[in-house]
Amino acid sequence: MSIRHQTKANKEGQGEKPHLDFFLFLPHLLDLFSLLHSTMGLWSVRSRLAHHLGQKMAYLGALQRRSWPLVSFLQLWNPRPSELVGGLSSNPINRCSDRRFASIKAETSAAAMDDRCRYQVMDFPGGKVMFIPEMRFLAESPGERISCYRVLDDDGQTISGSSFQEVSKEIALKMYSDMVTLQIMDTIFYEAQRQGRISFYLTSIGEEAINVASAAALTINDIVFPQYREPGVLLWRGFTLQEFANQCFGNKSDYGKGRQMPIHYGSNRLNYFTVSSPIATQIPHAVGAAYSLKMDKKHACAVTYFGDGGTSEGDFHAALNFAAVMEVPIIFFCRNNGWAISTPTTEQFRSDGAVIRGQAYGLRSIRVDGNDALAVYSAVHAAREMAIRESRPILVEALTYRVGHHSTSDDSTKYRPVDEIEHWRTARDPVSRYRKWIERNGWLCDDAESELRSNVRKELLHAIQVAEKMEKPPLAELFTDVYDQVPSNLHEQERLLRETIKQHNGDYPPEVPV
Repeated sequence: MSIRHQTKANKEGQGEKPHLDFFLFLPHLLDLFSLLHSTMGLWSVRSRLAHHLGQKMAYLGALQRRSWPLVSFLQLWNPRPSELVGGLSSNPINRCSDRRFASIKAETSAAAMDDRCRYQVMDFPGGKVMFIPEMRFLAESPGERISCYRVLDDDGQTISGSSFQEVSKEIALKMYSDMVTLQIMDTIFYEAQRQGRISFYLTSIGEEAINVASAAALTINDIVFPQYREPGVLLWRGFTLQEFANQCFGNKSDYGKGRQMPIHYGSNRLNYFTVSSPIATQIPHAVGAAYSLKMDKKHACAVTYFGDGGTSEGDFHAALNFAAVMEVPIIFFCRNNGWAISTPTTEQFRSDGAVIRGQAYGLRSIRVDGNDALAVYSAVHAAREMAIRESRPILVEALTYRVGHHSTSDDSTKYRPVDEIEHWRTARDPVSRYRKWIERNGWLCDDAESELRSNVRKELLHAIQVAEKMEKPPLAELFTDVYDQVPSNLHEQERLLRETIKQHNGDYPPEVPV
């Protein structure tokens, strides 16, 4: 008979007053309630409850030899699972309102979980936290590295069972054309720098698939915040070879008016923010742009590119956290090419690349073969849909290799083996791999390939000749486009510069109009 039933019998069965031992038991009962109340999880105190209750029963037994079933008492104060879960979920404070957690399914059903584990939870901002009796430290890294999504093998054949976004013949051929164009552009501009015709250059050799395939999966309304190794994105969007040449030579047709280093491209028309030399500064800017797209309810997202070295900057971490908390439509695209100038990834971080960092900040993430054009295209296509439809940030880490030197100021053979470079240049070339896939589809032949390369080379050489002969921006442009009304201190600087040029006329280029 339970406590409740025995009390009722005392009152109604024989008309007696409640036994004195009940009142003696009441303080101990309250003591038990206090014990339950002070513990976050009901089942975590079962063993302690049994111990204390046994002591109380022994004490009562000394007063009056009467049985107080322990099981009945626990049943009385142990709510049913439906009552406990319902009570927690019905409380608006305890409910996790953030819809990001609504899509996360438990790997083990609640019915299969042990009761003891089921109730050892604490409501905490962000969701329920389960208590465990063991002391466990999270491992510094998972047992296995995160897998890499791939569609084409090294021979350009579709991997059996692979899922990918279908690409039309028109899009597929344009992707290949732009990848070839980017290869040729890098080769010729690099040679132009070595000839002293431009001051600096930086190639994207080995990363053509990342450039073009990712751009193909976006729309012109998506805002791009590049690092400096993504000219293929601009190329895909319609930036002409003449516009590339104008920027590298810094002539009066350069949109930056000659005030930037070569390869610091930008285009308002194509929603491509101007390249900035400092590492990772573009990442938080992209998050801000994505937030504005969300507020304006635009059907577009922001996309920012950066290298593995950029993930060591504070801008990267602040940007990911801000994007996750504010739930903005943005794609973080990390080009993990193995080297941050001369620093290898083994000295850059201890984590499993950049993809695991996305998960740490609450971002949906994927690792993709950066030398597989179809895989990159499919991953970015899916990432864009999720980012816009669900208003969430997505992190894409593309594993690739920087075949070229970091820039014309670098000699990568000083810090990495030549045979490693040649292996990636030949066996892992993304352009050759993609070409094999196109040829198997019957969309390209050798004649078309030769014609494409010949036409691109002729067009680019002509663009360089035009850009080289074009007049430079006038000196006055050096002081414009910052203030609406030029302040007095800049007027003074301009005056001093003109006086210096007159005094040392031979030290300044004559093609710059003064």
